[in-house]
Amino acid sequence: MQAEIITIGDEILIGQTIDTNSAWMGAALNDVGVDVCQVRSIRDTADAIVAALNSIHPDTKLVLMTGGLGPTKDDLTKYTLNDYFGGQLAYHEEVYAHIEALFARLNRVPNEMNRGQAMLPNVCTPLSNPNGTAPGMRFHKDGVFYVSMPGVPYEMKGIMSGEVLPWIESTFMDQPITHKTLLTHGVPESELAHMLEEWENELPEPLKLAYLPSPGSVKLRLTARTGDHLQNVATIERQFEKAKEILGDVVFGEDAQNLEGVIGVLLKRNHATFATAESCTGGSIAAKITSIPGSSSYFLGSIVSYSNEVKVHQLGVNEAEILVHGAVSENVVRQMAKGVQKRLHSTYSVATSGIAGPDGGTPDKPVGTVWICVAGPNSTKAEKFQFGNNRARNVKRSVLMALDMLRKMILEDEKRSI
Repeated sequence: MQAEIITIGDEILIGQTIDTNSAWMGAALNDVGVDVCQVRSIRDTADAIVAALNSIHPDTKLVLMTGGLGPTKDDLTKYTLNDYFGGQLAYHEEVYAHIEALFARLNRVPNEMNRGQAMLPNVCTPLSNPNGTAPGMRFHKDGVFYVSMPGVPYEMKGIMSGEVLPWIESTFMDQPITHKTLLTHGVPESELAHMLEEWENELPEPLKLAYLPSPGSVKLRLTARTGDHLQNVATIERQFEKAKEILGDVVFGEDAQNLEGVIGVLLKRNHATFATAESCTGGSIAAKITSIPGSSSYFLGSIVSYSNEVKVHQLGVNEAEILVHGAVSENVVRQMAKGVQKRLHSTYSVATSGIAGPDGGTPDKPVGTVWICVAGPNSTKAEKFQFGNNRARNVKRSVLMALDMLRKMILEDEKRSI
């Protein structure tokens, strides 16, 4: 089944709001076997909405729209769709009862604008919005289904999860797409392709491999679009076991896993704790780790040692080392890692010191130079990286590399203890 996504709103087009809805919907549709062939963002005008609906691909059978369903006069989607599908607005008592219940929980009373949200085209199927006042709407015309939802992300997700996805699965999905993804870190896409060339050439039908790179990481996704779903799952798993043997510890997880979650599992499994001493990453490693529920059982804390004074007085870095080698150096980052490990009594620690940019580089240490050190109960390892000249990407890549170095050290310690 082929689908298209249309996000409505001038705020998206001018960059005031980042469109996260289409990414989330695309992933959710993919999980239930729907192919998304196009994503568009358009202005919140009747002409733009009609033009988008008139230009969908001939093979598209489902159009998902978000935005323009609020109670104010600038929200035109409902009225445009009513005209487009030849309907008349009709009052829906159950929709208004839901609005009243939402307001009652906030000790408020709906006004006339909110009451107007219970007026829906009589040619649509209302879709319950558990998180807001604007219901979704489903239309059907010439063999194509159209679903309109609010643009507020958590409201859209509530309607998609509660109404749209179950309806798609029960109505259309007799042969879902089968996907599985391996997650790798630290090896560029071209090098991965070289390592996997023979394996990739021998992949059986109907499997297709996709390389999905991002800064520092590459996802390897195997897809099967035909045949028996359970058989495809088994085939993909067998092939990925072969890929894991080739790639070794380059692979850190599968599907929806992430490095911070994998590290949490490893730390808990080994009854170990963790702390960070961060300079150029400014606490971003700690933020990643603490984004995992339950991380308080293994993460002790962080010292954001952005200044040399904090490095010296809080982490015990030798001031002479900074004067001789500079803050961005192996000597300093090693002392930072050992200092926070000692001060917070952690099993493992990570330290970062670098020049994120855009300024501060020198011929010897250009922007993007980062030293990362991981300290554990059995060893301390430091490594220098040259990431580039983009500050945001440098911080992100530093965080991911530090976490991956920690992951590998924990795995090495596990093998040592066997």
